[in-house]
Amino acid sequence: MVKKANGVSRRNVLKLAGGSLATATASGLAAAKPDDTVEVNVGFSNERGLSAARNEADDVVREFDSIDVVTIRAAKRAATALENNPNVRYVEENGTMHALAETEPWGIERVDADVAHRNGETGNGADIAILDTGIDSDHPDLQANLGAGKAFVECKGSPTLCRYTWDDDNDHGTHCAGIADAVDNSEGVVGVSTEATLHAVKVLDKNGSGSYSDIAAGIEYVADQGWDVGSMSLGASSGSQALKDAVQYAQGEGVFLVAAAGNDGPCTDCVGYPAAYSEVVAVSSTDSSDVLSGFSSTGPEVEIAAPGTDIYSTIPGGYDTFSGTSMACPHVAGAAGQLMADGATNSDARSTLKNNAEDIGLASNESGSGLLDVAAALGLDSSDDT
Repeated sequence: MVKKANGVSRRNVLKLAGGSLATATASGLAAAKPDDTVEVNVGFSNERGLSAARNEADDVVREFDSIDVVTIRAAKRAATALENNPNVRYVEENGTMHALAETEPWGIERVDADVAHRNGETGNGADIAILDTGIDSDHPDLQANLGAGKAFVECKGSPTLCRYTWDDDNDHGTHCAGIADAVDNSEGVVGVSTEATLHAVKVLDKNGSGSYSDIAAGIEYVADQGWDVGSMSLGASSGSQALKDAVQYAQGEGVFLVAAAGNDGPCTDCVGYPAAYSEVVAVSSTDSSDVLSGFSSTGPEVEIAAPGTDIYSTIPGGYDTFSGTSMACPHVAGAAGQLMADGATNSDARSTLKNNAEDIGLASNESGSGLLDVAAALGLDSSDDT
């Protein structure tokens, strides 16, 4: 791993989806003219590659701490020249990913998380990072479980008041956080885990969008904190090498990575990224009748299914019902948190969840190993669940 010279810190000045990524983002890198400014992720092999990227940059947007990638703005001509540098592994457009969203508690019972709770399995001791639009830090169903937070995007308000706050200004992240780990406090909703520590890693802005670089930086951050689970209810139809570098790094550092399969259904072989990466558990969505949700993406990458239709959960200031594979994903994140609280590694948790999934009669490309069964994964008997 190449170390950054002179301790240069990561710079989080990336603008998102609002027209500030220059001509190339609006029209595509291929369509940009040679002198147009483009924003690219540059993967480098050594210090010479890093220096070359810095030298060609009009602006260094971000330098990563643990993966050999730098995000720069430069003329297309200069970015293209970097592709021919033997010390550069790749140059790619810094594209954009989006939240995959659209009441809950039926899902908690359906995956037998309630059985786990009655048997004292709460996820206490696990760290679950929600890589999303942030988390409402004042929500009564989440506040007691909140740990650290970090933002990799700017919120849309007064820069002096809210720049780089990790509080949720969208709803999506808070909704996912409640599914994974809402407190069991006799009001509102309850999560799959109820006492894990939630961390808000804000990689999506108010509009639910974030660049590949933002998301890769968030994944790297989760790994560097030593947290157990990274829950990603986000995606795009195409991948990014920088994002791939980040998930490989995080998986190698022991993080259980889980992502929404996507909301492109009905379709065949259409799982989005980062869910499609082999290091990430891809989750499809089912409804309360154990039928595949009509919107759920499918494909050979799907490893497990979870409730995702009409899920009731927390939002800033209250509660609401959303549908999407975004809602299915944090069910699995909460279950992984429970297993890792009990000492499982990320690979242990992955195999245990798959090996104990319930066969609900869906094809493997629709549900992978089957429907999430939290109680079975924890070695509990849910046959008498009422």
